[in-house]
Amino acid sequence: MFTSISQFAEGQVLLFDKPIGWTSFDIVRKIRNIIKVKKVGHAGTLDPLATGLLIVCTGKYTKKINEYMGMEKEYAGTFTLGSTTPSYDLETDPENFKDITHLTSEIIEAATLPFIGDIMQMPPQHSAIKKDGKPLYLSARQGIEVKVDARPVTIKEFVITKIELPIVHFRVVCTTGTYIRSLANDFGESLGVGGYMSSLCRTRIGEFKNEDALNIEQFETEVRVLRDGEIIR
Repeated sequence: MFTSISQFAEGQVLLFDKPIGWTSFDIVRKIRNIIKVKKVGHAGTLDPLATGLLIVCTGKYTKKINEYMGMEKEYAGTFTLGSTTPSYDLETDPENFKDITHLTSEIIEAATLPFIGDIMQMPPQHSAIKKDGKPLYLSARQGIEVKVDARPVTIKEFVITKIELPIVHFRVVCTTGTYIRSLANDFGESLGVGGYMSSLCRTRIGEFKNEDALNIEQFETEVRVLRDGEIIR
């Protein structure tokens, strides 16, 4: 896949399968350390509790980051119905428990329809969006709610792939800027029982697929072999 260390400084588009618990910048920082190149950036944040495709650009390809960020995204994951969390995911503890025994597959599947198309979506308070130069999540962790405006997004596909209550499996295709956590919260609210995102994997960005991505360990091994080979030559 890689032929020389110098190609990273010149410019590469790298696909990584981000592990759970890592921030997107953790990946960037690790890549910088592995390839010894400062000019490295990612094309679209994934939350620490999410996994899946992260595009990382090096060298001259960092100029293409905005282009990649604007591409269509595809996600798969699970919502948990019957309770909510302040962060809309498992960063915070579930609360506001409600009965879900009346929910049927027909009710759940029909509830996806109002979310398909052009919608206005409220970002989570626990997000990296900045208000007055300060990320919202810093205020949220202090118990301070910051007023933010709803944002236009487009949900191109929203499909329920399996129901194992209280867990609902889904697949979503959407435009950039869409918060799947907000979709989970709004979807649960529309059903009258609450909901939060319990797992998430980004499976595609444009034509780039997570199945073609490397994990960090694989990449580090490939670079080490490449560097050792150049030293021997």
